[in-house]
Amino acid sequence: MSNREKIKNNYYLKIKEFNKHNKLYYDKSTPIISDGEFDKLKDEILDLEKKYPFLSNPKSPSNSVGFKPSKNFEKFKHKIQMLSLSNAFNREDLINFQKKILNYLNEKISFEYSVEPKIDGISASLTYLDGKLIYGVSRGDGKEGELITNNLKTIKNIPHYIKNSTIPKEIEIRGEVFIEKKDFEKIKDKFANARNAASGSLRQKDPKETSKIPLKFIAYTFGFVSEDKFKNQSDFLKELKSWGFLISEYNKIIKSINELIVFHQEFEKKRFDLKYDIDGLVYKVNNIQLQKRLGFTSNAPRWAIAHKFSADHAYSEILNIDIQVGRTGALTPVAKVKPVNIGGVVVSNVTLHNEDEILRKDIRIGDTIKIERAGDVIPHVLEVDLNKRKKKSNKFVFPKKCPFCASKTEKEYNKFTKKFDAVRRCTNEGFSCEKIAIEKIKHFISKDALNIEGLGKKVIEKFWDLNLIKFPQDIFNLNYQKISSLDGWGTQSASNLKYSIENSKEVTLERFIFSLGIRHIGTENAKIIADYTKNIENFLNLAKNNKINELINIDGIGETQIKSLENYFQNKVNFKIVDRLSEVLKIKYKDIKNNGKLKNKSFMFTGKLQSISRAEAKSLIEENSGSIVSSITKKLNYLIIGEKPRNRKVEQAKRLGIKILTQKDWFNLLN
Repeated sequence: MSNREKIKNNYYLKIKEFNKHNKLYYDKSTPIISDGEFDKLKDEILDLEKKYPFLSNPKSPSNSVGFKPSKNFEKFKHKIQMLSLSNAFNREDLINFQKKILNYLNEKISFEYSVEPKIDGISASLTYLDGKLIYGVSRGDGKEGELITNNLKTIKNIPHYIKNSTIPKEIEIRGEVFIEKKDFEKIKDKFANARNAASGSLRQKDPKETSKIPLKFIAYTFGFVSEDKFKNQSDFLKELKSWGFLISEYNKIIKSINELIVFHQEFEKKRFDLKYDIDGLVYKVNNIQLQKRLGFTSNAPRWAIAHKFSADHAYSEILNIDIQVGRTGALTPVAKVKPVNIGGVVVSNVTLHNEDEILRKDIRIGDTIKIERAGDVIPHVLEVDLNKRKKKSNKFVFPKKCPFCASKTEKEYNKFTKKFDAVRRCTNEGFSCEKIAIEKIKHFISKDALNIEGLGKKVIEKFWDLNLIKFPQDIFNLNYQKISSLDGWGTQSASNLKYSIENSKEVTLERFIFSLGIRHIGTENAKIIADYTKNIENFLNLAKNNKINELINIDGIGETQIKSLENYFQNKVNFKIVDRLSEVLKIKYKDIKNNGKLKNKSFMFTGKLQSISRAEAKSLIEENSGSIVSSITKKLNYLIIGEKPRNRKVEQAKRLGIKILTQKDWFNLLN
């Protein structure tokens, strides 16, 4: 297995483990690992994505927040997404965080941080209209949550009506629902921990049951607001207090990284003396105008970060090492260990990342290992206790053949790094490896793909075993009469599934491209390709006519994506599947940016911009319906030049009659 394959195996194993625990954590309120382990797993995934740009997965924490709302409550769409925070664990993480802020702003400016404890509770939002509480919503998956107004109204320190004249006409106030330690002691026999108690109580169907639990709400920010008049986060916190909300008594303004480190170290020592559980500190850029300018990534604000407390450790014995295979063929090793309690959570599975990791640490079945959990990450092995290794211990041999289809496994050679990938992969292409095929179909029906409700992972596995589904197109030709006779099914549930599948037939081009599960083609790349091809016919023609290389001129598409697309369509089974799906589905191009000032205009930059980064400039153009290209052709409308532009590009633009704009000209174009 190549080094790249090992990396991917490790990555997909972490993704799978993360989503398992994500559901247990957010949806079931019954986690089997500690918050620290869960945090650490998340950050390991994000770190891998930063280090290796070829890693991408729709179920990664970088593409998701929380978990989809429960069916027990009415869904409610947030006007502004409730995103999670990125995590920091050390000085280097904080330095990188601040460096990214300054790089994005492209200005040498000083700013201060508003610091507050990160309470280990349940996020919720409260919407007030003319001072009256009208909606209470859980975070859910960040885009929509559960409407739990009546349950939240049972919390005594949440104002039902705010008479203060300074409150905006409409405002969404966000905060954390929690239980104080002394109150949890009285009910601890019913719940695993205080956070579970808060989560379970808020999701009671009967508000009377919620009222029996001594919940509290602490406010810390706002989402939607009709009148934006707040200058600083610290000023807003004072307003919250004047409106009757509980805010943290430990909120503080800090100006430098060094001061943040010192405060964090001091606070960690007294964390256990607080009235409630916390798992770190939150640092926010205090200036709200800067917050707005910095904006958000797909799942977190650029202007805030959570500085987590130190990791917990424990020792356990490896009972076995399982190999899992993902939809891209990546082989991921997972150690099954004797259950061990780490920070109040029982751990039984530990990620081993990839083959290289096993070799480097010489991890073997029967070894006693030191397990670490910290932040949003799956538990992993810190080291092997060689003093406890058994005499007849054997080195673990990573399979050279796929455990599911017996195909050869190999590591790809990266010509850029001149190294083999860490991840070993099954070389079986298309749908001829049973495990890969099942995972591809699961991806096809996932939330960011066709999002077929009622057709979950377990159902896919069951239908596979019954030969009802072997390829994605089989989903649209199911035998519902047979399904209705299966255990756990009936006429109504089969009918509901049919309705859900029929509704999924109308899909946007970008979702369809993403649903194919092509390596290196995530949601963003799928959107870029959809914007270029405009319709399914053009997309298919690229493959039919061997013109996929045309995409190389699109900003955001590189050689890695081109090669991946070519490899995918060289497989006749894959091409047949896409062709068949294009006949079954109603695939439409959805241009959501069609009313901006730069509509149908393409732009390219050369030279250094002043007081704005390339990322922010690109964002401005896309927000105004324009597009960015990476090479100069006749289709380019404007070349924007900054300081020290490349003469070759400028001359090329002049020869083609492309209009050249200074940064000031471009700003004028945007008014």
